[in-house]
Amino acid sequence: MAARYPQQPFDRLDRIVIKDLEVDTRVGVTEAEQEHPQKVLVTIDMELDLSLAGHTDQEAATTDYEMVVNMVRRTVAERPRKLLEAVAHDIAETILGHRLALQVTVEAKKFSIPRSQYVSVIMTRKQT
Repeated sequence: MAARYPQQPFDRLDRIVIKDLEVDTRVGVTEAEQEHPQKVLVTIDMELDLSLAGHTDQEAATTDYEMVVNMVRRTVAERPRKLLEAVAHDIAETILGHRLALQVTVEAKKFSIPRSQYVSVIMTRKQT
């Protein structure tokens, strides 16, 4: 269940981070990149008020991590994209659209550039 907002000033928000979640998606400009799903690692950094969860130790006072993971997996699987930027954007918009955070930073990494560890896009979005 999602936490209730806002309870503390925006500059004092807490964070839930899901680091390097492995997802498979079709992303890339070339036909070769689009031909098969690629491994993408996604880090989701959600800023929200976790004070109630900390005080009460109740699941209902925080964000369900599994729900976020499932949402991310569904979002990246729903359609092919040309750009890693679109992957990060769609994940951020999904999380904010479900009001699971006041601000979210999404990093998406893919492994398509020879002789490099990875290429990544980091995108931060706020609730409007």
